[in-house]
Order: sequence, then structure tokens, then C-alpha cells
Amino acid sequence: MTTFVNILLEIIKITVPALIVFFTVYYLFKTYLDKQYQLKQLEFKQANQKTTIPLRLQAYERLSLFCERISIPNLLLRLNESGQSTAALRLKLLLTIQQEFEYNITQQLYVSEQLWQIIKISREDTMTIVNGIAENIDSKAPSSELSSRLLAFVESQPDSSLDKALLAIKKEATILM
Repeated sequence: MTTFVNILLEIIKITVPALIVFFTVYYLFKTYLDKQYQLKQLEFKQANQKTTIPLRLQAYERLSLFCERISIPNLLLRLNESGQSTAALRLKLLLTIQQEFEYNITQQLYVSEQLWQIIKISREDTMTIVNGIAENIDSKAPSSELSSRLLAFVESQPDSSLDKALLAIKKEATILM
């Protein structure tokens, strides 16, 4: 029995230090690998930011331009022609707003969901204004009638939804920088 106990004690004398060394090496190796993984993640994020930040800034620029291009005064400067009817101008305005939106729709990938919703609401508000005012004018009336009413409406509004969208774009771009 004493030989069995002696053998058992010898096994314990060898096993316990071996287990201590094993767990110490395991812990150090695991910590090292975790740090290496975090370092690789940080390098990947930094490399990714070098690519995405310029794309996001370009998206903010394009969306700002979109808001400016679909503002009613700018649309009227580009689209109003003498001799056309209110119905023709209304159609041109709505088509141009929709085309501008479709041209910039991919920019939603680079901005927050909240900002994209603000952009969509601004576009819808602008279209609603055009439709609402055009409905109260005879479709065969000269386009100058629609133009003057649209400009009067815009001037009577202190802040448009497009102004709010531009402000939201600036705020989000400032956060990025």
C-alpha cells in the first residue's frame, strides 16, 4: 500500500506543476492571441475608414446638392419657360424632383437611416407643395401663375423641410469629421 501511495504522490508531484505550467502558458497564449486579434481589427477599421470617410463625405455633398436642386426657386429657374401651361410646368417639376431623387438614391448607403428618412420627407414635402398649389390653378393657365404662387408660398414659409434636411446633413457630416 505504501508503494501505491508513493506512486500516487509521485504522479501528483509531476502532474500538479505540469498543470500549473500548462494553464499559465494557455492563459498567456490566449491573451497574446486576443491582443493580436484586437490589433488586426483596429488596423482593418482604420483601413476601412480611409475608404469610407471620403465616400460618406461625398454622399453628404451630393445630398446637399440634391436639396438645393429640388428647392422650388431653383427648379423654377431651370424649368419655367414662357408659353407653357401650368400642367406642363407641374409635370416638369414633379419629374425633375423624382429624377434627382433617383439619381441620388444610392447615397442612402453612406448616411444614417434617420438622415435618409429626412431626405425622403423633404422630397415628398416639396412634391406635395407643388401638387397642392397646382391643383388650385387651372391646368391651362400660363405657367407664370404657378411660378408666382409657388414663390409666394416659399417666401411665406420661415423654414422649409429642405432647410431642415440641409441642417441635418451638416450635423451628421460634422459628427463624421
